[in-house]
Amino acid sequence: MAELKDRAIPFSVTSIYYILTVYFLYQKKEFDPILWQVLGVITLAILVLTIVTFFWKMSAHMTGMGGLLAAVLVLGLKFPNFQPLYPLLGSLVLTGLVGTVRLYLNAHKPVELYVGLIFGFSTCFIGFSWIWA
Repeated sequence: MAELKDRAIPFSVTSIYYILTVYFLYQKKEFDPILWQVLGVITLAILVLTIVTFFWKMSAHMTGMGGLLAAVLVLGLKFPNFQPLYPLLGSLVLTGLVGTVRLYLNAHKPVELYVGLIFGFSTCFIGFSWIWA
């Protein structure tokens, strides 16, 4: 989706689906609350990404990769039995590959990738740290 107007409807529909999923998971008390909480953090990132999409083209791919990096890092920090070295290295390599491909395809400018990565990482790092406090 090269133009901003092409992104508005798909991102909005995706946001609605995520909100509904969080709501339905929240209603199911037999499930562990961590399911809706984690998905709620991801939904927040998607909602902000959708709002930004109406004005500017931030990379959704890199937002997701930033979230993945944050999840691996928070798990490594909060759970001593989790060894984050190899998952973190794999996530970093995958993040680099995704960013490189987005640039190669001329889908984004570098600043759009960096902002998406930083936004996804910071949102998920704060949210996941709060969940697993």
